[in-house]
Amino acid sequence: MKYFIGIDIGTSSTKAVLFDELGTSLLSASSEYNIISPKLGYIEENPNDWLKATIITIKEITKTYPVIEGIGLSGQMHGLVLLDKNDKILRNSIIWCDNRTGKEKEEIEKKIGNQRIKEITGNDVMAPFTLAKLLWVKNNEPEIYGKIAKIMLPKDYIRYILTGSFTTEYSDASGMQMLDIYNKCYSNEILDKFAININFLPKLQESVDISGYIIPSLAKELGLKNIPFVVGGAGDQAAAAIGNGIILPSDVSIVLGSSGVVFNPILKEDIKPDLPVQVFMHAIKDIYHVMGVTNGCGLSYKWFKDNFCETEEIEAKINKQSVYEIINRKALSSPVGANGLLYLPYLNGERTPHNDPYATGTFVGIRQSTNKDDFARAVLEGISYSIRDCYSLLKPNRYNVYLSGGGAKGNLWRQIIADNLKCDIYRIEQQEGGALGVAILAMVAAGIYNNVLDAKEKIIKVKDITKPNKENYKVYDTRYEAYKALYYSLKGFFKKY
Repeated sequence: MKYFIGIDIGTSSTKAVLFDELGTSLLSASSEYNIISPKLGYIEENPNDWLKATIITIKEITKTYPVIEGIGLSGQMHGLVLLDKNDKILRNSIIWCDNRTGKEKEEIEKKIGNQRIKEITGNDVMAPFTLAKLLWVKNNEPEIYGKIAKIMLPKDYIRYILTGSFTTEYSDASGMQMLDIYNKCYSNEILDKFAININFLPKLQESVDISGYIIPSLAKELGLKNIPFVVGGAGDQAAAAIGNGIILPSDVSIVLGSSGVVFNPILKEDIKPDLPVQVFMHAIKDIYHVMGVTNGCGLSYKWFKDNFCETEEIEAKINKQSVYEIINRKALSSPVGANGLLYLPYLNGERTPHNDPYATGTFVGIRQSTNKDDFARAVLEGISYSIRDCYSLLKPNRYNVYLSGGGAKGNLWRQIIADNLKCDIYRIEQQEGGALGVAILAMVAAGIYNNVLDAKEKIIKVKDITKPNKENYKVYDTRYEAYKALYYSLKGFFKKY
């Protein structure tokens, strides 16, 4: 039996999971780190924190399993990692949920035009993408910009340190807004327009290709008794999709993580210039996917927990429960519609469908009778309305909808989403998401499976199904219309103030 590690470099922690070649999770370890917010709207992380967390989690696994065949890397997308000619980190990484690049978004639109950018990259000009972040450094930190020798994404920095390979793969690179997704190469037109040296960008490869092997001296430090390979891996959403079996155009993945993502594979010929959702490359060769994103998904619920649930935190410690289980139970006492309270989950602006970096989180409908349980339910419902926004933009079809991520553990949240989308919601047995997805890629690279679809059929199993409650349709339809109207009522206010 061969063993594989899937590593997911997330927003709040890095998680490493050990799998056997049947996809069974045998052992896992995680290590948390802090988000750095030097100014309002600025969201950064120290890449060395990811590295320390990666080393800690691998070493925890190798205490018991020191012989590993292969490793897959998944990571938060869009983050900017900059190294100088001596491979020194030049600044903290500006990560995906940072909200400082509104002016750079406008600069890209002025110099190239939104329509032309979409023709090349598959997406409108997006403030959260890597290009806008790079231009912000150029405009605001020219002394740092002048020292750049390597431009990386978060997981690819970890790959570089582990293997020495300066490489990325297409699923993650397609979120940089520098990739020509149709020709599978960096866009000279975009790079030339902004004077970006193509040699500063990592080599492109397929997700199942081996990008390198753990540096022998580092392997010894990690507690390994052999030299495992590292595959290309995937951006977090493509990795989670594979880990949830989202391979075919009839499949839809909804991930309730720090961000909320609606993900649907498509073929190249189905990409249309007027698609209202974001388009990226999948971690499967020559397959693409459309994706709608709500920036403030799990981030909103964590924000609510951190700021309003001290009592629940104490109760959770006493009873050795998850604090979110307690919050969910209390939210259940609030009726469908949260007694008229509405929440816009735009803590860091919004991507889909508004592409608005100025939008902010908002509660509307507070009355004297409103209580904390209503607020908890309103947060869950508001995020679910944003997920519904994304889902409504997909090509009409009868999809198999799979729910995953930390939020999928809550019965109430699964029910709210089923009621809003008016369809069955599937949850699979495996809950490792992106870590399983990139471990599967490593298994394919090792020849355990012929391809990703072969692996899915043998590994992925359905755990349960949440059926929609038709009695709730009318209330949610009414509240969803109010939710949509609320954003447009406040849009001008957001930008002005």
